[in-house]
Amino acid sequence: MPKKKAFALRLNEDMLKAIEKWASDEFRSTNGQIEWMLNKCLKENNRQPKKKED
Repeated sequence: MPKKKAFALRLNEDMLKAIEKWASDEFRSTNGQIEWMLNKCLKENNRQPKKKED
């Protein structure tokens, strides 16, 4: 599993509330929901990170 890096993310309050609600509806954490949303967007736009070979 890839190493995760922490960073601060600033969102407006209404956007955060909407993401929290969506996460709750999908039984995910807010962080998990944001990761899922970003991964979905990257895939849809063919922007996934290159896979590292061992």
